[in-house]
Amino acid sequence: MPIQYQGILAEHAYTRQAVSVFDVCHMGEFLLEADPALSGFDRVVTQNIISIPPASCRYGFMLNEQAGVLDDLVVYRINKNNWMLVVNAATALGDFEYLKKNLSGEYHLQNVSDKTGKLDLQGPHSLDVLRDIFGDDIGKLSYYTFADFVFEKEHCIISRTGYTGELGFEIYISNDYVVKLWEFLLKGRGVKPAGLGSRDTLRLEMGYPLYGQDLDINRTPLAAGFGKFIDFSKDFIGKDALLKELNSGPGEHLICFRADSRRAPRHGFAIFDMDKRVGTVTSGSFSPTLSVGIGMGYVAGNYNIGTQLVVRDVSTEISVTIVKKPFLSKTSL
Repeated sequence: MPIQYQGILAEHAYTRQAVSVFDVCHMGEFLLEADPALSGFDRVVTQNIISIPPASCRYGFMLNEQAGVLDDLVVYRINKNNWMLVVNAATALGDFEYLKKNLSGEYHLQNVSDKTGKLDLQGPHSLDVLRDIFGDDIGKLSYYTFADFVFEKEHCIISRTGYTGELGFEIYISNDYVVKLWEFLLKGRGVKPAGLGSRDTLRLEMGYPLYGQDLDINRTPLAAGFGKFIDFSKDFIGKDALLKELNSGPGEHLICFRADSRRAPRHGFAIFDMDKRVGTVTSGSFSPTLSVGIGMGYVAGNYNIGTQLVVRDVSTEISVTIVKKPFLSKTSL
């Protein structure tokens, strides 16, 4: 996936205003056939897997025993005992081994990442484009659901989740057809390609985390502020550590902040409260929509919305204010 095609700012704006397609074939996909309770699959993910209705999906985490985030993923329930797991590219091999280690009994697990292409169509016009190609049934998809469709006699799965805050869809199709579909989407339908750079600014405006920066093995979902994706009513790996953290409170918290200027904070900048270093920036960028610098980072202790801080590196100092997530309010999902 290239950083940009026509420029990050142009691609960002076009996604917010019209429709862009992202090549995310690097993502990992696993197919699993298993009873979620008997195989231990429900115990591997923080969300309740057993209660997912067929043709629906859920976002959650895989944790180690210390509740560090091994990966964030989306679990698709195809039918009663058939699943698709969509994981991050950098963690895919480790995730696969982790699943094999923690699943038991009768199950069949396949890594189909090298056979599966994935294109994300994002933007307010995305539904119109897909309806023209796949028919009116695409309009029946509600948020975090999916269905089977056909492109040139080839089976594909289309879901409605998104990583930009806009109305968006993900298309999973075999590698043999993904280039044809990419070219078909770009031909005379008002769709433009977008790269990794605009994908990052779009997701940051929504406060969506990036694994390896905002989430990692050394931090918990509670510290990151994603407790709503944890079901404490069931058993899962890392639960005991999270319960202890609930009682004591996380030692650090992921905050969102907005600069008082167009200067962009960057990953690794230090966060200061007066002259005291209190944290580190994990994601930062110029926000094309808001025309200011925005970012996220971990700070020790509790800081309220509206608190003013400073982020610095060797040559840059930026005054920032803690704000609520998301930076940008969207209602198009």
